[in-house]
Amino acid sequence: MSAPAHDPAKEPASFAFNPENLERAKAIIAKYPAGKQASACMPLLDLAQRQSEGWLPRVAMDAVADLLGMPRIRVYEVATFYTMYNKTPVGKHVIQVCTTTPCWLRGSDDIVHTCERKLGIGVGETTADGQFTLREVECSGACVNAPVVQIGDDYYEDVSPEHMETIIDALKGGEIPKHGSQIGRQSSEPVGGPTTLKAFTTTAD
Repeated sequence: MSAPAHDPAKEPASFAFNPENLERAKAIIAKYPAGKQASACMPLLDLAQRQSEGWLPRVAMDAVADLLGMPRIRVYEVATFYTMYNKTPVGKHVIQVCTTTPCWLRGSDDIVHTCERKLGIGVGETTADGQFTLREVECSGACVNAPVVQIGDDYYEDVSPEHMETIIDALKGGEIPKHGSQIGRQSSEPVGGPTTLKAFTTTAD
């Protein structure tokens, strides 16, 4: 495997964890036994990505490798395998629409098209103002509440095209949209509400 592709024009000259994140990194590493610090690779890459405005320049991967005493190629292998790590710059809000079968059956194509129309970009693109990046992703792991959209650390479930427009408008306005089910569903109960255990009784001791 070669090093991750990158645009030299966008690649920073260097990377170092700031003091606060360096302390966080040390605390993460301390969770693992001596000699097993490589196990901290994934959380440290996430920490580096958050410090680097949502993406992982190669110098950040190198810094993680050096801190953990790992060959740099091993860190590149991790960073390029998982889609949660962005190897190129992304927008402030990364909209990830799940299009795997359960979400597709419940209309994820319409969600993608709504995003494309509303933002004026295609899948894999970023708006000119740097605010939004649109992606299709494989299973987000919340199939029962499909269709599902992940934006940052938040999941938006039971999303309709109308919900998606409202979410985008809120983000454009600097607001934080209500995450979770957009139809008020509790946990993973049926869309029409519970069909069993509708009433609970208590017994005296």
